[in-house]
Amino acid sequence: MLEELHICDLALIEEVWLPFEAGLTVLTGETGAGKTVLLSALQLVMGGRGDANMLRPGADSARVEAQFTGDLVAARTLMAGGRNRCLLNGSLSTVGALAEAVGPRVDLHGQHDHQELLHPANHLGYLDRSAAATITPLRDAYQGALADWQATRGALAALQAQLTASAEQLEAGRIALAEIERIDPQPGEDDEIRSLLPALENAGELAELLEDAYGALYDEGAALDLTGRALEALEQAKRFDPALAALRAQIDEARVLLSDGADGLRDRLGHIEHDPAALEARLSRLAELDGLAKRFGPTLEQVLALRARLAATAAVAGGGQEALDAARKAEASARAALEDAAAHLAEERRVQAATFLEQLAAAAAPLQLGQVRFDFSFEDLPFERWTATGSQKLEILYAPTPDSALRPLAKIASGGELSRVMLALQTILGAADVARTLIFDEIDTGIGGAVGTAVGRALKELSRRHQVIVVTHLAQVAAFGDAHYVVRKIGGSGDAGQVATTVSPVSGERRTAEIARMLAGDTSEAALTHAKEVLASATAK
Repeated sequence: MLEELHICDLALIEEVWLPFEAGLTVLTGETGAGKTVLLSALQLVMGGRGDANMLRPGADSARVEAQFTGDLVAARTLMAGGRNRCLLNGSLSTVGALAEAVGPRVDLHGQHDHQELLHPANHLGYLDRSAAATITPLRDAYQGALADWQATRGALAALQAQLTASAEQLEAGRIALAEIERIDPQPGEDDEIRSLLPALENAGELAELLEDAYGALYDEGAALDLTGRALEALEQAKRFDPALAALRAQIDEARVLLSDGADGLRDRLGHIEHDPAALEARLSRLAELDGLAKRFGPTLEQVLALRARLAATAAVAGGGQEALDAARKAEASARAALEDAAAHLAEERRVQAATFLEQLAAAAAPLQLGQVRFDFSFEDLPFERWTATGSQKLEILYAPTPDSALRPLAKIASGGELSRVMLALQTILGAADVARTLIFDEIDTGIGGAVGTAVGRALKELSRRHQVIVVTHLAQVAAFGDAHYVVRKIGGSGDAGQVATTVSPVSGERRTAEIARMLAGDTSEAALTHAKEVLASATAK
């Protein structure tokens, strides 16, 4: 449930704090006062699109914070430069994370949502949502089977493409593979040879330098000999100055390191190759590797990757029919599983459709729609037209009277009827959905009088199961609210200050005055009397 909404510097709103309770909350105000800004604010913390154009004129940033039950606080800041800053419970977040956290808690319906009914593609989703407990697992199973079949179909197509390659292409591939396998390059082999070449090409000079270094360490009077003499002298000297023992130990460690280094030089001298034939062999091998890279690379790694692909193609070509038979068998098995999953999903939808239609008719009955009838038109699609939603398409049919023929809802219902059918839909979907907060933005557009009262009563009934927030222009709807906020625009012409939108709670006489304004455009005695009657009627129901 939405507990509080804080808006700062958004559109014409400087700053408002709106606490919300359970039940039905109504927001009213004159046209252009800024009622829909409140919904724009909620859309921002739900992860909707936002940009610098939404900032209050002259503001550097706009901020929206929403607190929900369950200790969830979502905040979004829009910067004048176009940047966004999102917070979830005080920690930096992303727009996507806001949508994940807040989206399931709020179901927002705009004043044009009834136009969704004009698109039959949406109708299947209404049925699925109304019976999510049984349909969703079957739809998930169908979509999993669809993904499996698509994977096997792709593998079969790829195999067929390989097998239908021209004889010339296959022969060219065999020749290239034979050439690469003849040389048999190893990963990193070219780099390894290049690292050895300087030592091979300069073996004589390298040996002389190493011998000089070894002699400087090991010859008589050289470093190791002199270090040994220093150790002997310090061994004698420490009798007179014990502190010299530490210095002698350091020099001893150095002598050990020098000795190890000298041994390493001796070993390296023993492994220096003075063999011109070995050098020539490595240069020849490098030339072969570079030739492969030039023809099939340009790097040796790419040559190795090509070898793997050519070997796979050759293997397929060699056992092509056997592999093709296996791929066809896998595709047929996956298709059979998909068809089975589709049949189960389609059957469950037909079963649940009867319950859905009963619920829709019951929800529509109080909305002054008369004895309307609803039905579904199911169409089984050919296999090639199956989609992620299933193997069917369906459309809601509508008959405005008991004697009239059922026809597609989008072609027969008026705008006012569509609004009320949408409200009836939301009534039954609201009972099925997990969202606890339902928000309606002027869903009562195009209706009034007794119909408006019926819509208000339906929203009131819906608020017994969900928190409901309604932006409305109808007094008959507003009268049913448990809480009532009025949105006003102040400032403007003749005012030194900037135009701004304010939101204030009203009750008692102030609420009666607002209902009177909505009914008659003024607060005359007659309008106030009428307003009291409307409020009393809503309270009595």
